[in-house]
Amino acid sequence: MIHGASLAGSRPLVKSEDGLATIHRMDSKRLDLNLLVTLEALLVEQNVTKAAARLHLSQPAVSAQLSRLRDLFEDTLLIPAQRGMTPTAKALDLLGPLRLALDQVRAAVEEHKRFEPSKAELTVTIACTDYLQVAVVKPLAIALRKKAPGVRVALRHLDLQQLEAQMVRGDVDLVLMTPDAAPRSLRSRHLFDERYVLIGRRNHPALKERMTAREFVRLEHVIVSLAGGFTTPVDETLAALGLRRKVVLSAASFLSVPEIVSQSDFVALVPERLVAGRSGKLKSVAPPIPVEGFPVGMVWHERSHGHAGHRWLREVVVSLMRGPL
Repeated sequence: MIHGASLAGSRPLVKSEDGLATIHRMDSKRLDLNLLVTLEALLVEQNVTKAAARLHLSQPAVSAQLSRLRDLFEDTLLIPAQRGMTPTAKALDLLGPLRLALDQVRAAVEEHKRFEPSKAELTVTIACTDYLQVAVVKPLAIALRKKAPGVRVALRHLDLQQLEAQMVRGDVDLVLMTPDAAPRSLRSRHLFDERYVLIGRRNHPALKERMTAREFVRLEHVIVSLAGGFTTPVDETLAALGLRRKVVLSAASFLSVPEIVSQSDFVALVPERLVAGRSGKLKSVAPPIPVEGFPVGMVWHERSHGHAGHRWLREVVVSLMRGPL
């Protein structure tokens, strides 16, 4: 209802320290912003019927709110007169500070609705894995420099144990992750389905399209394991076929794998978007055995759901991920 009375840009008719102090002393538990909008309309129109029309409410509803206002301010506020109503001294004291306060609220609301990327200043904290820093945040950061140079991105490592608490506190604004792993209290949106590719250096002598599983296991493999192990679910698939591959390096992060592979005869299974645009140094082929991919999405808290800037940034991410690799 705060949008009902359009007085944005108006100037206070009366400036009163007493009126402002009265508003500040009001019991916040009993304070309803819509009541103040009604009071403003009543003081401007000095007529219940006209105030009701201005607010798009019924006359009985406005009369009921006036009764609550009189109780709240402990003053009659408006006295019936021959034509309309006459404001009391306290009401006249309140009008200036009231309109100033409501104008500030309206300005904040309108500013929140409007978001001009080229002029906006905003910092967004994103939590994600190292792979998604490359696959999503890198193209996002480049796009933001062109579209919204005042929008900054702060990166944090994804911590699933602390995720919900971080988002409630506002420590993290947006998370890039597998949506199914997110707490149910958070909002999410699917971005894309990732698949794995087998990569090697550009002129690798044994890396070819349509290779067999036996040719695959004869290669020297780099894997990624946060625990430092030398097996992944891929090895379980191979074991079911009676095969075993040779793992020569277990890395803690995907980020270093393409560089290592590009300078050796090692190969690695990596998410496809990690190596998009690196065909100059790397060759990628489809794996000769089934390798399960995974969905990637955005996750955010309700507190930032309606924020125009955050909403715009989420749409930019969606747009970027719809484009070609």
